[in-house]
Amino acid sequence: MKKLLLLTCVLSAFAATTSQAEEPAKLDAKTYEQMVTKGIDYLKTKGQAPDGSYSAQAGPGVTALITTAILRAGRSPDDPLVAKSLKYLEGFVREDGGISKTGSKLPNYETCLAVLCFKEANKDGRYDKILKKADAYIKGEQWDESEGKDKKDINYGGAGYGGKSRPDLSNTAFLVDALKATGNGADSEAIQRALLFVSRCQNLETELTIAPQALKNPDGGFFYTPAAGGDSPAGKTDEGGLRSYGAMTYAGLKSMIYAGVGPEDKRVKAALKWLGKNYSVAENPGMGQRGVYYYYHTFAKALDAMGQYEFADEKGVKHNWRQELIAELAKRQRPDGSWANPEQQWLEGDANLATGFALLTLSYCKSVSTASK
Repeated sequence: MKKLLLLTCVLSAFAATTSQAEEPAKLDAKTYEQMVTKGIDYLKTKGQAPDGSYSAQAGPGVTALITTAILRAGRSPDDPLVAKSLKYLEGFVREDGGISKTGSKLPNYETCLAVLCFKEANKDGRYDKILKKADAYIKGEQWDESEGKDKKDINYGGAGYGGKSRPDLSNTAFLVDALKATGNGADSEAIQRALLFVSRCQNLETELTIAPQALKNPDGGFFYTPAAGGDSPAGKTDEGGLRSYGAMTYAGLKSMIYAGVGPEDKRVKAALKWLGKNYSVAENPGMGQRGVYYYYHTFAKALDAMGQYEFADEKGVKHNWRQELIAELAKRQRPDGSWANPEQQWLEGDANLATGFALLTLSYCKSVSTASK
């Protein structure tokens, strides 16, 4: 009932219309399953190393993300393909609760991705102790009073790659995902701290706004970080504001939903307005093809979290977003079953990582009744 009310409220935020988006190519359940099977077969035959890792040179985060995707596709933790990767990831569990490579510069990022993976594999409680210790670890990675910060500090509530590095929205969104996975509710102190930082990554004037860049481009979208002078890979406006882009706007929206922010909140309405104006499955709005597979993942997970069947764009055209994403990924899948981005930035040229993101995206598109996790 709660999800139904949320969906009704969100849809009412857009103008009523009988217009429909141009129907994407109809892909039946059989075609969907063939896409997923081909993607997993690629990872099994060409992507996975003998030790169970994927692209190990990039650290265990890639292996965790891909294994999560395979688990969400329906494979059991005891499936040999999955079990080998889980054993590999178990080798990175540290006494302090972190799950990362020794000397890693990305301990928070790697731990959060591992938490999501172990949560998916924890059907019988086998990872309860690891998840409990990891929960404490990632809370320690969050900027808060323990570092002498208060709510007026631009870093407060955020998280970076790790080691108290500069916080950013991407890592903070993964932190929120991991906190939710370890059982923290929307009203938990850690998630509410994160919400404060997330809100300050939005180009919108509210009582929480302290980043001057947000006032120079108040379009309702989200940028990468307000910390350390602010940054957006989408660039700056002529006025010195930080440009919003699709991946971070969906990441911000998803994090607000997980933190219990309702559809009537000014922040959610502004984010939805920006996304409606910039709706696309062809690119990462504001970034073109850069980071497009990461974008697909945040897109699908955010709208699934909202329980939304259709998404209305700025003109009131309703999109069956799941069907459109599936159709776009079908066009992009390579003959060997993999996906890869010609744009090499953020490692998306790596077929293992891009395929992992594609399979994660598909896991949220399987059906209208897909439950958020």
